[in-house]
Amino acid sequence: MIRSMTGYASRRGAAEGQGWVWEMRGVNGRGLDLRLRLPEGIEGLDPMVRGAVGRAVARGSITVSLRIARDTEAVGLTLDRGQVDRVLAALSEIESAALDRGLTLAQPTAADVLAVRGVIAQGASGEQETERLLNALHADLDVLIEDFLAMRQAEGDRLRDIIEGQLTAIEALTDQAAAAAEERRDEARAALTAALRRIVEDVTEVPEERLAQELALLAVKQDVTEEIDRLRAHVAAGRALLDEQAPAGRKLDFLAQEFNREANTLCSKAQNAALTSIGLDLKAAVDQMREQIQNVE
Repeated sequence: MIRSMTGYASRRGAAEGQGWVWEMRGVNGRGLDLRLRLPEGIEGLDPMVRGAVGRAVARGSITVSLRIARDTEAVGLTLDRGQVDRVLAALSEIESAALDRGLTLAQPTAADVLAVRGVIAQGASGEQETERLLNALHADLDVLIEDFLAMRQAEGDRLRDIIEGQLTAIEALTDQAAAAAEERRDEARAALTAALRRIVEDVTEVPEERLAQELALLAVKQDVTEEIDRLRAHVAAGRALLDEQAPAGRKLDFLAQEFNREANTLCSKAQNAALTSIGLDLKAAVDQMREQIQNVE
């Protein structure tokens, strides 16, 4: 199962005289980086969100925001008369102190007074209302996360098709490299023989067995059989990772590094224009695949 780290979801809801808007955004990241933008005053909201998102998401930079506004049509406002008196007395005291210093303050509006914490009373059942609101938010959050994961999965399906195509291209290039390495065998032997004879041309006599040993050593240094075998094994491993149920982004990223290492070694051993060209095409294909893998959870 391949899932992208990119996703977005939003959801609106209302309960207990409150209306809200959830938003959840995700982009790629090395680990799970969770950023919350939540209103204050709702006890238990932060750990609830962190727990729900942490259980659902393994990787990515995630931002979850919640905006809440009281639905004035759904529920009437009840003033805490005592708190209103305390706020007005404090305002009067502040105004008097300002006048003593020769300062004139702008008159506060009714909206300013209403905005002070505690002026709008919750009533005796405030804790119960908060608990019911938290439960409603939790239920809505679960649906939000499902929508977010659905978008990530849809993007992941597209990524899977792209990465599968790139693995197929790498496999084809590996087969071409194997064929080119076989074709260069006679050419490489002739070149190695000529090079060795140039090295020992000042020597009066070189035993044939010594010459064969040196040629064998040089041939081993240029042999790319192991690199081709490992590339084929990496292709098989990549396809297996695409079918895993657990998040495979980290493993795929590591595998892409191994692909690149083998491609580099292939190019360094090539000593042949055709094989070098295939090796460069292979490096380009691996780089393109790795760019896509960076978005996999």
